[in-house]
Parts: sequence; structure tokens; C-alpha cells
Amino acid sequence: MRGDFRIDSNDNTLFTTAGCNNNCIMCCQPPLDNDDIEELYQRNIEIINRAPKNIPVVGISGGEPTLLGDKLVDLLRHIRQTLPDSDIHILSNGRNFKDIEYTRKVVEAANDKLFVGVPLHSDYYRDHDIIAGAKEAYNETIAGIFNLGALGAVIELRIVINKLNYMRLPQMADFIHKNLPFVAWTAFMAMEHIGHAVSNECNVWVEPINYADKLAEAVLTLAQWRKEVAIYNVPLCLIPEQIHRFAQKSISEWKNKYLPECNQCSLKSKCCGLFATSQKPFNGLKSV
Repeated sequence: MRGDFRIDSNDNTLFTTAGCNNNCIMCCQPPLDNDDIEELYQRNIEIINRAPKNIPVVGISGGEPTLLGDKLVDLLRHIRQTLPDSDIHILSNGRNFKDIEYTRKVVEAANDKLFVGVPLHSDYYRDHDIIAGAKEAYNETIAGIFNLGALGAVIELRIVINKLNYMRLPQMADFIHKNLPFVAWTAFMAMEHIGHAVSNECNVWVEPINYADKLAEAVLTLAQWRKEVAIYNVPLCLIPEQIHRFAQKSISEWKNKYLPECNQCSLKSKCCGLFATSQKPFNGLKSV
């Protein structure tokens, strides 16, 4: 777990709880039933108090941060009072934002500087709920996305690509264009080979070389409609050149690595590399 914030870091994130009301079948950090909210809340207040005043972004993650209830609102208010110029980026499954009044309190506490990253596992509700490991997850997440959008939060949709959803990536792109046009951007993300992605490997794991064409179709569909779109965690050598421009150096600095064959690659400086935390690398990696 990271300690104090650094002005030269791109990963200044507060860990709020190990608990979650989802149990995603490919989760890299499976939820724990710990009574940790109060202890971590106090720790995070201290981190904010010591933080450099000009850090650009404060991340808030878990587990599921909205399990803090009104303590999340209090944390946001403290961040805003202490670091008035910093953006706030919450990673949430979005389900508790189905409550419009709670959503309003969260958005107002962040004071027009709130980004929320929300996973959308599928455009089909049953697949979404299976991947999320929770009944009604789809309906609650969609309601939360609409509430966040209505109240002015900037929304990033996150699609973690797995065996259950990769064939529908183009359909998901159409769904987002038609039904969620207000989201700021959509990120398609490769899995880490850790946590539930290992224990459920036969059900969830799919290699980037096997979904690259579907990914390209989905990305280019959104781009055609002038939607902001990004690719996270997929090395450039595993995707078609026509979508290289959408790929981001997305892996946190503390868990990023490159293999020896990457050292001679002409694309290394632009490539996200690999998760050092994954138990195995992707198939098909090569120097280009």
C-alpha cells in the first residue's frame, strides 16, 4: 500500500477499504470482509494533510469507496479544503450512485473537479451481473452512471476485457454511443493475471492476440462517432497499428515492467509494458 503522496508520481491514490459489494470474476484484488473503514479513513486524512499542495490528481480506490457512505463525502470535503486545485478521481463500480441524493452529496463535495471511473462489463445485463458477481449490478450501475452524468461528474467507462465479453466489444461500442453519449471517455482494459483472473482462469482469461480484431472494431467505432476512447494495459506489439494512437501508458509506475525482448523494440517509449504483478506475460510479445 502506498504511503505519502509525491509530486512526481502519477499514482497518488488513497486506498479506502478492501471491501466491495461486487465480486468480479476477474478481480485483481478480490474483496475482503475486513472492518477497515475507520482505520483507513484516519490514515487517508493524515496523507492528505501531508500532501504537496500542487499535486494535480488525488485518486480514491478500494475495494469500493462508496461503502464508506457519508465518510466518503467527508473525505472529499477534506481533500477539497486542503487541496483546492487538485482533481479527484474515484474508481467505483457505480452501484451506490443509484441513490440520487447520495450522488449529489459526493459530486457537490468534490466541487466540479470529480472524475469517476466506472466498469461496464457488458451491454447485456445478465453478462454484466455474471462478471460483476452480483445480482442487479447492471441495473444499479447504469442508474448510477446516469445520476453521475446528470449531476455533472466526468465519467470514464472502464471495460475490462475477458472471455465473457470480448466477442461483444463492437456491440458495447454501439451501446455506449447510442445510450451513454454523455460519458467523457471509454477505456478498454486488459486483465492482470492475478487474483480471480488466476483462480477463474479457464472461465475468464483471453489473450490480447485473440481479441485484438474485436478491440480494433470497437475502438474505431467510437472514434468514428468522435467519442474519446483509450486502450489500457495492452502492449503495442499485440494490437493492430491502426489503433496504436489510442493506447496509453496506463500501468502504475510501481507495478510496471518490460521484458528483455522489449529493450530492442522501437515502440518501447510509447508502450505501457506489462504488469509486474501478473503471474505470466501475454502470449505473442515481440520486438518491433
